[in-house]
Amino acid sequence: MTIIEVSLVLIAIATVLSMYRVFRGPTTVDRIIAIDIMTTITTGLMVLFALYYKRAIFLDVALVYAVLAFLGVIAFARYLEGGL
Repeated sequence: MTIIEVSLVLIAIATVLSMYRVFRGPTTVDRIIAIDIMTTITTGLMVLFALYYKRAIFLDVALVYAVLAFLGVIAFARYLEGGL
């Protein structure tokens, strides 16, 4: 197995664990954190695809996705805090 294949297996395990937290999280904050973890996992998956396919455009997509995911988590946090 190559390093990329091992990384894909570890990402799959991390995805299953975070999905468990999304569905079984005792609070809304736990679920939001699990969704944030899944966006981080997705960003890592895009980087692995960029390495595997040797395409730099995937890195640009991963960067934009990470920034948008960060803004989404900030919006959720502000909403839960009660701000506009």
